Amino acid sequence: MNPLASNPLLGVGLHGIGAFFAATCYTPQKQVRGWSWQTYWLTQASFCWFLLPILGAMLTIPDWLLVLREAPREAMLHSFLLGAAYGIGGTAFGISIRYIGFSLTYAIAVGLSSVLGTLIPPLVRGTLGSTLSKPGAGWVIFGIVVGTVGIALAGGAGRLKEVDLTARDERGQFSLSKGLALSLLAGLLSAVYGFALEAGEPIADAASARGAGMWRGNIVYIFSNSGAFLTTAIYCLYLHWRQRTAGELTRAAPGAPAGALTWNWAMAILTGCLWYGQFFFYNLGHVRMGTYKFTSWAIHMIMLVLFSNVVGLVLREWRQCRPLTRGTIAAALAVLVTAVLLLTYGNYVGDLAAK
Repeated sequence: MNPLASNPLLGVGLHGIGAFFAATCYTPQKQVRGWSWQTYWLTQASFCWFLLPILGAMLTIPDWLLVLREAPREAMLHSFLLGAAYGIGGTAFGISIRYIGFSLTYAIAVGLSSVLGTLIPPLVRGTLGSTLSKPGAGWVIFGIVVGTVGIALAGGAGRLKEVDLTARDERGQFSLSKGLALSLLAGLLSAVYGFALEAGEPIADAASARGAGMWRGNIVYIFSNSGAFLTTAIYCLYLHWRQRTAGELTRAAPGAPAGALTWNWAMAILTGCLWYGQFFFYNLGHVRMGTYKFTSWAIHMIMLVLFSNVVGLVLREWRQCRPLTRGTIAAALAVLVTAVLLLTYGNYVGDLAAK
């Protein structure tokens, strides 16, 4: 049982903090020098998908070892396996950023994940129809639709960006075909992560019985995230073996400045902390959402796209683009803000009616 009182306004605010962490978690990658992609990715994954979930559970779940003994083994296995599928998507996501940038990767991958991860779980449970017949449901659906439009606009801005960079011969590694395929895969499998968390609800219930309260979801990350770590580690270790790059973890590249190795480790650890932080706050927001708790995924994902595009602007990803392109991304940001407000209001109305 989870006795925590619902408060959708606070819940959305906490989702916003988590979304901001998610939007910024890969920016430290730009500061890494002399490491192959697999070295950086395996290091950050070791923290966000393995070490930090265990530490988070230890610090926030009373008698966490007893919870693990009491929780259903089937729930642990299902959460782990679904998390392993998500790990493939997370790896695809990281590679996609190299080809189409932060803004377009987040727009495609997170947009697809937002719709699938929000609507499919209640459809599978058979509760979507009854839930959407309650007060405030119209605002919730409208918010999801508007959010999808905003994400599509952000994707359109990314397409215009590709045209602009092509015209200026400043593409770098920009490749729409590769990035699109990878971001679609990432979006499909990112939605699976929501199922991994839902599969772990019996574990969270066991934590609540031990007094975990608002921290109950932290125990689930031990399984969902370690599954993601397993598939990620297998791929990264394969690349290390194939390219002979494992030594980068312990020695600096020839000619690198003093402290380069320490700096790379710091950037990778910061990435892991930011990534884990997104779901740390996601859990705190989710337990407060009330009647339309299933909209947590949509709210988190829409705000993630919003903040990621703001980060893209701050990082000057759009600095060489035409006024039309910059105007399109500005319109997308306005629509995304509107979607968040609609979803917040729908949740607020639903919570008032339930009380």
